[in-house]
Amino acid sequence: MEAHEGWRKSSRSQQGSNNCVEARVAPEGPQLSDSKLAGEHRPIITLDEASFVTFIEHIKSESLRRTD
Repeated sequence: MEAHEGWRKSSRSQQGSNNCVEARVAPEGPQLSDSKLAGEHRPIITLDEASFVTFIEHIKSESLRRTD
């Protein structure tokens, strides 16, 4: 599977921006990556399904909203 295949950005990402977290479902499991890095420098984190769901729930929660 190529590095760019199947990646999805948040609908809140700016169009044309390469500075966001992307996600995809790969045969190994859900994956996260930083889109501003390319090739061998692009980290790809593979999670189990429960950890991915917990991650998504956490970023949707109020605990990550800026308070300043």
